[in-house]
Amino acid sequence: MSTLPPLEPGVLPPGIRARIIPGINGLSVHVLEAGRAGQPCLLLLHGFPELAWSWRRVMPALAAAGFHVVAPDQRGYGRTTGCDTSYEADLAPFRMLNLVRDQLGLVAALGYGHVEAVIGHDFGSPVAAWCALVRPDVFRRVALMSAPFAGPPALPEETPARAPAPDIHAALAALPRPRKHYQWYYSEPGADAEMWHCPEGVHAFLRAYYHVKSADWPGNRPFPLAGWTAEALAQMPTYYIMDLGKGMAETVRPERPDTAAIAACRWLPEQDLAVYAGEYARTGFQGGLNWYRCRTTGRFEAEAQIFAGRTIDIPSIFLAGASDWGTEQVPGALRRMREIACTRMSEVQLIEGAGHWVQQEQPEQVVAHLLRWLG
Repeated sequence: MSTLPPLEPGVLPPGIRARIIPGINGLSVHVLEAGRAGQPCLLLLHGFPELAWSWRRVMPALAAAGFHVVAPDQRGYGRTTGCDTSYEADLAPFRMLNLVRDQLGLVAALGYGHVEAVIGHDFGSPVAAWCALVRPDVFRRVALMSAPFAGPPALPEETPARAPAPDIHAALAALPRPRKHYQWYYSEPGADAEMWHCPEGVHAFLRAYYHVKSADWPGNRPFPLAGWTAEALAQMPTYYIMDLGKGMAETVRPERPDTAAIAACRWLPEQDLAVYAGEYARTGFQGGLNWYRCRTTGRFEAEAQIFAGRTIDIPSIFLAGASDWGTEQVPGALRRMREIACTRMSEVQLIEGAGHWVQQEQPEQVVAHLLRWLG
């Protein structure tokens, strides 16, 4: 697979530069950077369907505070190359411990023995959490955003014998309004094509998807769910618990904002969305979807259970939008993160005026919280 050029300087905001760093765990990694190499380093990890580009609104301010800020396109995303991103690919390179290995390699290639903090959003949040869990000597602090980390999976030997849990997918499908969980939809072979080749095009699909998960969409009023049951999960919006017969592009299509709302969207203007759309129109979504398949197949659960009972004992913080259902999508995860998984979590901040894309919707507040926490 050939190496792609980095994003052109004319696309990047002032103070941000791009380059390709080859030879990292089999990858050529596309990174965005701000600040001066050799300053204390912050490593920023994006989620789905995002890119290093997702951090563009916070990087200059963090750099101005004296940090070398580095945001990679993670494995399977954007201009990072070197892995098979097809549906038929071996999933092992996309498992969580190998994603941590990617970040260890990047830190070493940058010339650092450690970073001041690893900061992860959405699916980047569990990657950041696992970085902190297994290598706290390298990742000295961890900021988790939008996706709570409830800790590594328990050993089955430690849990009392009980009757098998009901099949949540059968229960969702049997509801009066039949439903399915988005992560299992993302694991289906047709999910990539449904989004990549949707009739409205990638740009319009992403506009609808980013809008419906933001604070701009009035339906985002999250609350704690009673438990992992079909009836409780079905209280979430359909971008999480989907109608059984619909794909994601079809699900969010009716919520695409009109021309006036798009023009008024300051946190994601059309020229910024065009960068996302251009990258995903070129690559499709399967590289990121393979991360979900690692989770839903359970294939790597036993490997993760090696760390059962281990906690994150370095300083930590959690930031999310007050309008983000991501904080509640796994019932009990937010409480477990605060009370068990992260023993030195000093703050949980739910930021008003932000939905799921908190560092894009409210970058000034995110920067203020991070800098105060970093001291």
